[in-house]
Amino acid sequence: MGEAQRVPYDELIRQAREAYDSGTDLTLAVEEEFALLDPETLSLVNRFEELKASAAGTAVEEHLVGELIASEVEVRTGRCTSFSEASERVGERRAQLSALAGALGAVLGATGTHPWSRWQDQRIIDTPHYRRNDELLRYVVWRNNTFGFHVHVGIRGAARAIAVHDGLRPFLPHLLALSASSPLVEGVNSGLHSARTEIFTRMFPRCGVPDPYRTWGEFEAYVRLLYETGSIDEHTQLWWSVRPHLAYPTVEIRICDGQPDLSESRMLAGLAYALTARIVRAVDEGEPLPQPPPRMIEENLWRAIRYGLSGTLLDPSTFEVRPARAELERLLDWASPVADELGVPLAIPAANAAERQIARIEEGWSLAEIYAEQATLGARRRASPGVAAGGAAEVVHG
Repeated sequence: MGEAQRVPYDELIRQAREAYDSGTDLTLAVEEEFALLDPETLSLVNRFEELKASAAGTAVEEHLVGELIASEVEVRTGRCTSFSEASERVGERRAQLSALAGALGAVLGATGTHPWSRWQDQRIIDTPHYRRNDELLRYVVWRNNTFGFHVHVGIRGAARAIAVHDGLRPFLPHLLALSASSPLVEGVNSGLHSARTEIFTRMFPRCGVPDPYRTWGEFEAYVRLLYETGSIDEHTQLWWSVRPHLAYPTVEIRICDGQPDLSESRMLAGLAYALTARIVRAVDEGEPLPQPPPRMIEENLWRAIRYGLSGTLLDPSTFEVRPARAELERLLDWASPVADELGVPLAIPAANAAERQIARIEEGWSLAEIYAEQATLGARRRASPGVAAGGAAEVVHG
């Protein structure tokens, strides 16, 4: 989300188009959302304002922002001109943020949902933007205690940005399956690999996989209609899982769960970046890109939510059913020539964060033990059997 710039929408749209038409291809920025945790109980704690104040005068101050609830923080790499720069910044920002939290006696959680802390106990931060969202969305925004991972890729040209946006849509389920990290929520094993996606995507308006826009004019007409009908009053109220950004000349990928492991965070950013660059090349060279019916993208999205990397996905062109890993490998093969040119290593982990947590469930671990091992930065990386859980449920089946 983030604070929106208050300008008349006609001017906003005009500035956005001009920014795209004078923009730079394949810049990269990564945004990571983290939970703020009590170091002993690992429960969510409402301490964002303290954390923000403690960042004053530090190198991370301008890159640290609030994200709805006071038990959440977002840190941004800023605009990078290469993947190697962005990869370095992701690690640097995590270290800076972890040090700030540690100095306050807090630690950071990095999965898409918190396993047990109640949404009723979280406080929305007091800014005009989030007060407005609270007023507009009520229960929908209260319930959104989720933590995501966003990638911005710079695209030159408004028409190209729309074509790249449309080209990314069929591959959003692939990125979600790879990133899935949130099987545990509300004190249970949800049975999903990405409960975060169900909570956020299924509840928020203008969320999930958007329709293709086809042209900048069609996108602009849609945005104008939303403003003119009072459907939105800030451009950030388009919460789609991919969107042409109206404040920066980027296409923003918003489908992914938060990542507990730094190497997997870098890997995920690399795939999103290389995939976008590969689509840019296809657009420029007139290579056909798959445009399956929205209902088929929705089918793949559900498969990614439910089974993540452990299930199957449909080939967006042929609808052939493949193991999710095999379908991801096919995508990596397609993107690899451009990835090699950009210096982006592509890989699929032996097990992603959701699979690691589910494996621990099957071994009989408690939620607190699982969360301490898999999901925390600046805290113990492996829980002892007696770790406190501050109300965490021991029953981990749905």
